[in-house]
Amino acid sequence: MSDRTGIFAGDDPFDIARAWLEEARASEPNDPNAIALASVDADGLPDVRMVLLKDIDGQGLDGSFVFYTNYDSAKGRQIEASGKAAFVMHWKSLHRQIRVRGTVTREDGPQADAYYDSRALQSRLGAWASRQSQPLDARATLVAEAAKAGLRHGPRPARPPFWGGYRITPSHLEFWADGAFRLHDRFRWTRDADAGWSVERLYP
Repeated sequence: MSDRTGIFAGDDPFDIARAWLEEARASEPNDPNAIALASVDADGLPDVRMVLLKDIDGQGLDGSFVFYTNYDSAKGRQIEASGKAAFVMHWKSLHRQIRVRGTVTREDGPQADAYYDSRALQSRLGAWASRQSQPLDARATLVAEAAKAGLRHGPRPARPPFWGGYRITPSHLEFWADGAFRLHDRFRWTRDADAGWSVERLYP
């Protein structure tokens, strides 16, 4: 670990992740917090989609990553069944990426309420209107459902019971940075409930 310096330096992987994301906010053209989130279905077939990471919480063994979605969506059902997920966050402007694998629990308390309330009103009503991942006959139907949600829930809609957060507690994190001639730098952090985090350099 003696050569884990510069952008890789630090004793806590969540501090490093926050620092990289903060750098990306200044250089990425849009959505620096976008992640490719992977889950598996009942047949073990991988499924992946882009979502927005909303929080990097805590430090050490208590650290986690939080995103929000409809619990009845395909990803929600898959995560509920397996209790596991993975994601990669890649920034072209920085030539870096972070990979995360771990277990998943719901974040459906005050933190989820606060995030929901921070969204634009039309987005909050859209959460009520969208039967995410279900077949839709026409966009007009979705627009009509959103209008109905506005009449039903008014200007201060409560968070839907089927919509909220998921918290990924990593078992592994990997920090990757582009190197000349494809001699990239990779450091994998592995979680041990008793010993804490261990770090090892990987071949590119």
